[in-house]
Amino acid sequence: MKALIAGAGIGGLTTALFLHRAGIEVEIFERAEAVRELGVGINMLPHAVGLLAELGLMEALDAAAIRTRELIYANRFGQIVWRELRGIEAGHAVPQFSIHRGTLLGLIHRTVIDRLGPGAIRTNCAVTGFEQEGRRATVYLSEAGKSLQASGDLLVGADGIHSTVRAKLYPDEGPPIWNGVMLWRGATWWPKWQDGRTMAIAGGNHAKFVFYPIGKDPDNPGMRLTNWAVMARSRQATSRKLTLGDWSRPGKLDEVLPFVRDRFHLDYVDPSEIIRATGAFHEYPNCDREPLPRWSFGRVALLGDAAHPMYPLGSNGASQAILDASSLAEHLRTQGSVEAALAAYDAERRPNTAQIVHSNRKGGPEGVIDLVESRAPDGFDDIETVASYEERQRVVRGYASLAGFAADNPQGTVKQAKGRLRP
Repeated sequence: MKALIAGAGIGGLTTALFLHRAGIEVEIFERAEAVRELGVGINMLPHAVGLLAELGLMEALDAAAIRTRELIYANRFGQIVWRELRGIEAGHAVPQFSIHRGTLLGLIHRTVIDRLGPGAIRTNCAVTGFEQEGRRATVYLSEAGKSLQASGDLLVGADGIHSTVRAKLYPDEGPPIWNGVMLWRGATWWPKWQDGRTMAIAGGNHAKFVFYPIGKDPDNPGMRLTNWAVMARSRQATSRKLTLGDWSRPGKLDEVLPFVRDRFHLDYVDPSEIIRATGAFHEYPNCDREPLPRWSFGRVALLGDAAHPMYPLGSNGASQAILDASSLAEHLRTQGSVEAALAAYDAERRPNTAQIVHSNRKGGPEGVIDLVESRAPDGFDDIETVASYEERQRVVRGYASLAGFAADNPQGTVKQAKGRLRP
């Protein structure tokens, strides 16, 4: 069996590794001239980390990433709304990892080259169309200006939010949907906070500030490569013509600083300082697409952001793509035909990811901050009088169950969320 994969991102490359492990030949087509290690920080949740461990990537991940120990949600004054341990400390068999997206992509890319050979990935080679006939799927390609084609037993569309494969299957869908919220993201070396393994998200409704470490400096243990993000509804941004789904657009200081200056009162970091210290950073219009009625069509299926682009909340985008990849490979290994395998993969993965897309539109687990700030916009004396532990737990742990990473034996949820985040 041979699989054709459109897209050499995290989803496409991880799919290649799972299919290769199942004994399936793979050829990957990437429209960019090279697989570039771009982006800033992301989080890999334990259910996805466990699958990467099955592929033999745990040692490389541990060397490159931070084992996230604790997640704290707070209001814009740094008052703690919810806190819980993560990964192994929360009862999972494997860690949660915070890592630079480019670093993660790079180590998966190198693993693909090592195991499948350098010829498995064809860069500067865009899928422009496809067709199915009998037991074959054929893709039409544009490679360095030349029109080519390739054939295999199936085609996986893992070519992102602007997927050509998805556009061919749903030609009337139109562009991604933007909710008017802008996400600014950057990473810079910054003094270690607390144990150097803690993630904090502060603020709701009008602006959120995200802060967590994604890398270590072996020569300077007091520093961490630190990811920050600001998410806010931007009138200034809506007045510009934006390319939706473009993660690499440069951000502007005069657009992001007004959302953090004078609004946040955090003892552990001044958002304005870390933003100014970063230098170049990126903006991303917070967009997604409507969930689809189906992903699989005979010998063609969608995967990752091509199938279920979602708002970047709850640390789920890359993790869900990895779950897709494992599911697809397992069904191809066990089902009697390609068509049956893709249909079974669709039935397993699509309904759940559709729920995550809708949940993320409502704030995902970070909605617990929105809940508290809507009731106590100027802070609180006792969190229990604003929202009970049980109410907050339903928001946060309910999302973990929906997304599939709730621990079987949960530990570490701190019932009394008191105090402020300190240096």
